[in-house]
Amino acid sequence: MYAALWRVLPGPVWVRILILVVLVAIILFVLVTWVFPWVDSLLGDQEGTVGT
Repeated sequence: MYAALWRVLPGPVWVRILILVVLVAIILFVLVTWVFPWVDSLLGDQEGTVGT
């Protein structure tokens, strides 16, 4: 799968690496901004206090 993705990307090696870094940054941004908060709202409140 990774080899197929590498062959599909255009340009020389440094352009491919740049494209992959930008794609990973976009994916992480989407996860942190929308996906993780949505999953957190589904899980409900997690009480973490010990004691009283």
